[in-house]
Amino acid sequence: MSETIKEIPLEELHPFPDHPFGVRDDESMAQTVESIREYGVLVPAIVRPREDGGYELIAGHRRKHACELAGRETMPVIVRDIDRNAAIIIMVDSNLQRESILPSEKAKAYKMKLEAIKRQGKRHDLTSTQPVSKLRSNEELGQSVNESRETIRRYIRLNELEPELMQMVDEGKIGMTPAVEISYLKPDEQKLLIETIDSEQATPSFSQAQRMKRLSQEGKLSDDAMLGIMMEQKKPENWDLKLPMDRIRKYFPRSYTPQRMEETIIKLLENWMKKRQRDQQR
Repeated sequence: MSETIKEIPLEELHPFPDHPFGVRDDESMAQTVESIREYGVLVPAIVRPREDGGYELIAGHRRKHACELAGRETMPVIVRDIDRNAAIIIMVDSNLQRESILPSEKAKAYKMKLEAIKRQGKRHDLTSTQPVSKLRSNEELGQSVNESRETIRRYIRLNELEPELMQMVDEGKIGMTPAVEISYLKPDEQKLLIETIDSEQATPSFSQAQRMKRLSQEGKLSDDAMLGIMMEQKKPENWDLKLPMDRIRKYFPRSYTPQRMEETIIKLLENWMKKRQRDQQR
């Protein structure tokens, strides 16, 4: 595989077709823009030549956008003469390194990569429904594609959701487990569910989604049946969370009382929730 590094005009860099990852003008982007203004582009993008001229971005869509915001006219890139399947795999793997990825982005990316692997004649059992072992507990946070086959299968199923339902998943209004069950509903049934969610101001639980899926498979998911399920009161979960003192004491000054530690944990969780809400709105 031959490759060279070139300084290419931004106007010659074209986005990857059906690129599943969004480019957002968030705080991270603002930091990237400032870094580029001060130091330039430290890590070249990866591109491949296009048949009709210019280059196709494989990795570096955010960097290109940051260069545009920073007022640059060119960007350093690594040119690789590779086929589309290899480009898809590199594109997906490089973007999965990002901290904030929406479920819809993972769903589209995993599907694209799986199809590319199939075309290459490699393993294609990633969507197997057979039970598989869970991820090792000692895996480092941030490793990108080390997901179980079952997890990948579940993400790929999300591609069967109507856009409005997929958006609810991205916004955290519908959980992953009920979303997978909902994905088995027929398109017209999903559209009816969207209307029911709007009228009832409630989203289905895992149990409710399971029952709708079963009724759909039996051909019995009528308007009344769906409404009846969605009108049910969700049972509140009653449980207390207890954190072992020997595991959390090391994170606090010795002078902290248990009450003060609890207050600090709650404050950190509130800040974490606010950050997630901001990220979902971008």
